[in-house]
Amino acid sequence: MNTDRETEINLEPVILFDGFCNVCDGFVSFVIDRDPQQYFSFASQQSVAGKAILRGLGISSQPETIVFVNQSRYYTHSTAVLMIFRHLNGLWSLLYYLRVVPPLIRDFVYRWVARNRYRWFGKRTTCRMPTPELKKRFLDETF
Repeated sequence: MNTDRETEINLEPVILFDGFCNVCDGFVSFVIDRDPQQYFSFASQQSVAGKAILRGLGISSQPETIVFVNQSRYYTHSTAVLMIFRHLNGLWSLLYYLRVVPPLIRDFVYRWVARNRYRWFGKRTTCRMPTPELKKRFLDETF
């Protein structure tokens, strides 16, 4: 699977996540807490905005992976997570350098966790509902 693809879409950095996944929701909260400059926007892949972005990228919904879109590129699986870490405050940005680990190994671990995430951490029955102050960082206004 190609994890780095050129596209013609020019977006602010946006993280597309599985809105029903507790792990993904936890990761979004983790990023928000470490992103005081509000660099990232967010959309669940199940939302109108998320579906439109994925369609614009020419890819189908991929709830088994976080999708990080930054200007004309998108990243999936472990590469997406590492690209997100690159922009976080503090020592978290150093995790970006785990890119030296071959993607085959990184993505094996990522996919193993993704396959088991609902069993280990549960599944939401509804998508994340942002607080009023966070709502402006989420692209879909249909909450």
